[in-house]
Amino acid sequence: MRKLTYYIATSIDGFIGGPSGDADFFTPYAIGDFQAYMKAECPDALPTAARRALGVDDVPNRHFDTVIQGRASYDIALALGVTSPYAHLRQYVVSHSLEKSPDPDVELVRGDVAAAVRGLKQQDGLGIYLCGGANLAGQLTDEIDELVIKTYPVVLGSGMPMFAADFRISEFTLESVRSFDAGVHLTRYARKR
Repeated sequence: MRKLTYYIATSIDGFIGGPSGDADFFTPYAIGDFQAYMKAECPDALPTAARRALGVDDVPNRHFDTVIQGRASYDIALALGVTSPYAHLRQYVVSHSLEKSPDPDVELVRGDVAAAVRGLKQQDGLGIYLCGGANLAGQLTDEIDELVIKTYPVVLGSGMPMFAADFRISEFTLESVRSFDAGVHLTRYARKR
């Protein structure tokens, strides 16, 4: 069975974006050995334009072949005129307001999102990348098999949390921690079974 991995960038205080969802303040830290890690170990999680810019567009996917993201995350790409931000993956966008997909390579998900993800997990293939955002992660908390958290050395004070959900405890087991020269820490957790 495939895994759903919430692969997310966050501040030290647990915010994945500012109050308006902006996360450009993380970009200056994607340098040096951290950038080398992203290129070598997980280029699947990079948007297609970033893969091209870093010269890894032709690298085969290693971890993910599918991405699911919320409408707010997808809107960031749409604002840049990009209708297929992860062209190297099967793309799903959860939206109740879009009438039809702006791109034939992007499938809209409506209704029971958790059931849709459970169906995707039953299919053959690589893992499923949960790109964001907070509301979608909150809806899929029980379906997340793995957390990969890129913690950047900034404190925001407020903004978009990693999960927007009602209070409940979901336990995960620490798998690994890796540090990079720019002060970024990559922490990997597996759902406690």
